[in-house]
Amino acid sequence: MTKLAIACDHGGYALKEKIKQEFSGLDWLDLGTDSDESVDYPAFGKAMGEAITNGDAPRGIVICGSGIGISIAANRFPAVRAALCTSVEMAELSRQHNNANVLALGARITDEETAMACVRAFLATEFEGGRHERRVSQL
Repeated sequence: MTKLAIACDHGGYALKEKIKQEFSGLDWLDLGTDSDESVDYPAFGKAMGEAITNGDAPRGIVICGSGIGISIAANRFPAVRAALCTSVEMAELSRQHNNANVLALGARITDEETAMACVRAFLATEFEGGRHERRVSQL
């Protein structure tokens, strides 16, 4: 993977920075936010949607307090398949069966160790294609 986009609101800022540090070998496209000062998550979901749509990055990670709002915002873009994952199994299945291209995390919901494991699984797992291709093409 050449580039990975990442975006968050204030609730996800600390986790975003920890992910970038943990996976420092990746080429990050950081779409913000740049502090824990209050911001509106839809703007950062939109930034991710535009980055995926424009081909600035093939995959991304979005983070807010619950992961729900920012994933809804990102999923408003047809090119985005954002999956809110709270376990490694969900992250793997989102890639294997749904060809998810954006991992959504809830910084207030998922502990740091689990979040890092989800990122690892999301990055390492390939789309299985086959019978899943037909279903994904209907999205």
